Amino acid sequence: MTALDALSTWPVDHSAASVLLLKDGSPQVVETTGEQQRTFALASVTKPLVAYALALAVQEGALEYDDAVPFPEGATVRHVVAHAAGLDFDSERVRYGLAERRMYSNQGFVYVAEALERATEIPWRDYVREAVFEPLGMTSTTIEGAPGAGGVSTVADLSAFASELLAPKLLDPSLLNEVKTVQFPGLDGLLPGYGTRKPNDWGLGFEIRDHKSPHWTGTSNSPETFGHFGQSGSFLWVDPVIGVATVVLTDRDFGPWAQPLWTEVSDLVVSSYSNS
Repeated sequence: MTALDALSTWPVDHSAASVLLLKDGSPQVVETTGEQQRTFALASVTKPLVAYALALAVQEGALEYDDAVPFPEGATVRHVVAHAAGLDFDSERVRYGLAERRMYSNQGFVYVAEALERATEIPWRDYVREAVFEPLGMTSTTIEGAPGAGGVSTVADLSAFASELLAPKLLDPSLLNEVKTVQFPGLDGLLPGYGTRKPNDWGLGFEIRDHKSPHWTGTSNSPETFGHFGQSGSFLWVDPVIGVATVVLTDRDFGPWAQPLWTEVSDLVVSSYSNS
C-alpha cells in the first residue's frame, strides 16, 4: 500500500494527487493517483499562483512588497498578500487596523492583482500566465475568475509548480525564502474551517503551518511546511525540512469530511518519504 492509496476510500466522485521528493537537489514525482490531466477548480489554491507571479514581479523590479495598494488606505502589497490589511473576507469592509489581526481575505487579492497590473502594465492574468504558467509548462492552468479563487488546473501542472517551490529555477532562492517566512509575526486570526489560531502564521500568499493544531496538513509535517488549501476540496503543501511536496485535487467542496482524511494522507506521505 502506498501513501496515496487512501484516496480511493474518500467520499468524492473524482480525485487526483501526486507526491514529489527532492533527491540530490532535483524534485521527482515519486507517487501519483488518479487522472493527472483532469482539470479541477482550485478555489483558494489559486492564491499561491498569483503570489508567485507577484514575487517574480518583485524580482524583476516592477514593484516592491512595501508599495501601496489601492485599498485600504495605508496598506501595502505586503499587508494584503499576508492577510494583515484588516479586510473582510469577500467585501470592501475594513474590519481591523493594519497588522492588527490576520483577517483572511479574498477581496485583498483583487487589490494585489490591481497593483500587479499597474506596476507591470500587463493585464494581471497575462502576467501570471507569462511569468509562471508558461515557463513551468502549466498548459492546462487558467484563472478565469477572481485572483484569489478563480483558478483551474491539473495535478500534472501543480506538480510542476510544487517542483519549483522545492527547487526554484524562476525565483531567486532568497526571495522564495522571504515568501515562506512569517510576515507580521504574532498575529492571531481565523484559519478558515479550523477556527482561531494563536498565532495564525502566514507568509506572502502562502500559509505557514507552524504549530497549528488541528491543521489541514499532517500532524507530523514540520512547522516550516507552507502551502494552501481551497474550498474546492484541494490542497498543496511543501515541507522543506524533508524535501517533500504533495498535491491533492478533488471535486467535493471542503467540509468536515476532509479534515481527518487530509491529515491522514499527509501523515502517510511524511512517514513514507521523510527518510528517503
